[in-house]
Amino acid sequence: MRLLLIVLFLTLISGVAPAQGGKAEPNRIQFAANRTTKTVSGSLSNGQEMEYVFLANKGQTVTIKNSTRNLFDFRVFNQEFDFETEFESSPSLTFEIPETGDYMFFVRKKQVRSPRTARFSLTLTIK
Repeated sequence: MRLLLIVLFLTLISGVAPAQGGKAEPNRIQFAANRTTKTVSGSLSNGQEMEYVFLANKGQTVTIKNSTRNLFDFRVFNQEFDFETEFESSPSLTFEIPETGDYMFFVRKKQVRSPRTARFSLTLTIK
């Protein structure tokens, strides 16, 4: 019993605690040298989202192509610059970057009866 109390005390003062289920960092989209296009893909279940972040410069044009629009939608935002799109189900969205910085990019699986889990593929082009 005494050993258990010592272990518990050491755990508390060392700052080691069980994981609290915090939010994961978004995946950074990085382009290969001399490339302006990047495809992101993955698998999600109904209602799940995958988060990405990408860097873009003021005045650049961003085009997002959604080859799986029947099952997935997406949105882009930057809270600092008051920029936000709605969740888009269109096959393609093009917009101009208002300010240089990081932009969040969310992919969300639509709530459908079937399939409950599916693979997505979206292509991001920045010029």
